Amino acid sequence: MKLHKISALAAVSVLAFAACTSGGASSAPESAAPESAAPETTAPESMAPDALRDLTIPAGEPVHIAYWGVLSGADASLGEDSEQGVEVALDDIKNTFHGHDILLTKEDGLCTPDGGATAATKLAADSTLVGLIGSACSDEVVGGIATLTAAGLTTISPSNTRPALTAENRGPTYAGYARTAHNDAFQGKVAAEYAYNTMGMKSAATIHDGSGYAEALVGVFEKEFTALGGKIVASEAIAKGTTDMTTTLTTMAAAKPDLIYMPLFIAEAGFLQSQIPGVAGLETVKTLGADGHYSKDFLKAAGSSAVGHLQTSPNFSAFTGDYPGFIKKLKAKFGDASPLSAFHAQAYDATNMLFAAMDKATTENADGSLTIGLGALRDAVFATKDFEGLTGTLSCTPTGDCGAPVIAVYEITQADVDALTMPNKPIWP
Repeated sequence: MKLHKISALAAVSVLAFAACTSGGASSAPESAAPESAAPETTAPESMAPDALRDLTIPAGEPVHIAYWGVLSGADASLGEDSEQGVEVALDDIKNTFHGHDILLTKEDGLCTPDGGATAATKLAADSTLVGLIGSACSDEVVGGIATLTAAGLTTISPSNTRPALTAENRGPTYAGYARTAHNDAFQGKVAAEYAYNTMGMKSAATIHDGSGYAEALVGVFEKEFTALGGKIVASEAIAKGTTDMTTTLTTMAAAKPDLIYMPLFIAEAGFLQSQIPGVAGLETVKTLGADGHYSKDFLKAAGSSAVGHLQTSPNFSAFTGDYPGFIKKLKAKFGDASPLSAFHAQAYDATNMLFAAMDKATTENADGSLTIGLGALRDAVFATKDFEGLTGTLSCTPTGDCGAPVIAVYEITQADVDALTMPNKPIWP
């Protein structure tokens, strides 16, 4: 079976970093992102013997894949958004693979390293699993990837953006990991260049929540912003779960920044944004966030204080596939509230990439069973080249960066807040 893919209905403008003007993100950063490589984790020794085995699926039994990522709590919409993209992709291939039904199971990674570790342990213990889509949050991968890799499983994340996850020195436990999401070495650079060159910001305060995602984005932003001539006047950190931002905001106000760069997740971003108007000295400060709180739940939390807030996120208008047609399917299946966040299209592409790789690793047997080589599957994922996806033409690097780096800047309006709908038309580029 050859996988069905959505074809483009019309040509759209594609934002490629190599084609941007000098005022935008002209290229990948010349040096590595200013963070250490992803932590080296250790898988249980009991997982090692099963690595890269051949998996036989008996006649009449389903082909089993899984989605893992945050599905509960304040950040649930991030994971649910991607999971919905997976389901639409399965619908498009009629939920079958080589004559077998497809079984999709889900595990909640809670957007934490511990949650990712727990989800990965459950998934690795299931000997029927062929491959995975996920995780949603970078911290989940840090907690769980060693276990999944050692079990011979390969996962493709639609929304992990932390640079270290695909760094050259990431370590062998990441051998089963790839992503269709962009790399934040791009997103942080875009944010800094937009802030300095387009907004005219000369000073900035930054804040992160201790997550690998937020720390990495802040690191890239600070490096690029200062290289352009800007000044970082305050670098703050909060713990996830913090609700009272008064002390942190008061410290920022004393530094008199033109801009607050806040690549936080949904809950913390909502509390921060809603409390800014009540802090003296921040009446005119601009705020710039990232895709970690690109969600209607952020609008619910921030209320009218979100008006004028800027965010970087994937550039939906630059997707080269039939994105409008995909959105129609998404809304028909899940309701007008969809999409919920920013990475549904990347999840659709990740699912199609996984099944395209599975197709290359599958043998149909005379008795109706299938044999799928998990090693051949992993090799096929990393060998992906010129794959025509919804988000663009995807090719994987040896360390698993497969996404098309198309980033845009969005501005939240009062109409967005009233409708609880995130903007989908960028103000840049």
